Amino acid sequence: MSGTQRLDKLLSRLGFGSRSEVRKMVKEGRVTVDGALAKDAGMQVDPWKSKVALDGAEVRYREHIYLMMNKPAGVISATEDARDRTVVDLLDPEYAALKPFPVGRLDKDTEGLLLLTNDGKLAHRLLSPKKNVPKTYEADVSGVVTEEDGEAFARGVELDDGYVTLPAKLEIVASGPLSKVRLTIVEGKFHQVKRMFAARGKRVVFLKRISMGPLALDPGLPPGGVRELTEEELALLAGAT
Repeated sequence: MSGTQRLDKLLSRLGFGSRSEVRKMVKEGRVTVDGALAKDAGMQVDPWKSKVALDGAEVRYREHIYLMMNKPAGVISATEDARDRTVVDLLDPEYAALKPFPVGRLDKDTEGLLLLTNDGKLAHRLLSPKKNVPKTYEADVSGVVTEEDGEAFARGVELDDGYVTLPAKLEIVASGPLSKVRLTIVEGKFHQVKRMFAARGKRVVFLKRISMGPLALDPGLPPGGVRELTEEELALLAGAT
């Protein structure tokens, strides 16, 4: 974002309160700009160059934000919903103020890696069918998963609506009445993983996404946990798109 902004608008957009609350902070002498006490909440500041501090702590301006979430089950991949809790509801106000949205979606009962950002260009590149960005899932499947299933997925399977999936890679971790697998797909049709196994006469009972392109879920991030992407992770995403 170029140009200057009102001080109260800048701090409000970054999640430090409403504009009236920010004006009160300024009146209370809690805000400085370039080391000097801010006298007017309407003063113009350069978000990239001005050093703004609240209660002595420097305010970091970001036009874009990139978040990794370990999505828990029971939460929907949306910015708002009249009935269910959304992934945005899990964010701290500091993050939510920048209005990030989920890149793609995970089903309500699916867990794992979800990227949230307000960078529409990156989101578009990651979701573009032309890019064939791979997504890997861990799944528990009711039924004995066999090498024949893997061969069928590698060819592409016909779903219940007649659509034939692009080739996918199946790794069988354990086969039995409850099989454990990893599946990598390059598209994101509605309930695709579940429908692929259903086409083979089996039922997915647990599903978790562990990677999207070169971005892997942080194993130390608990369900519902959120953190910003590192510079290295951002570079990997940029290279993948």
